[in-house]
Amino acid sequence: MPQMAPLYWLYLFIFFLSILLLFFMLNYFIKPYNNMSFISFEKKFFSKSWKL
Repeated sequence: MPQMAPLYWLYLFIFFLSILLLFFMLNYFIKPYNNMSFISFEKKFFSKSWKL
């Protein structure tokens, strides 16, 4: 029935919003690759003091 099409799009929109909200919540609580500090890499690779 064509009368049900607006409800179909409304359900899809609510589904999309819920997935987007879930993504933002997971991204807020589980931070991706922010724990890597580049200072430790610099210290690890370049901290050797060469003596002549």
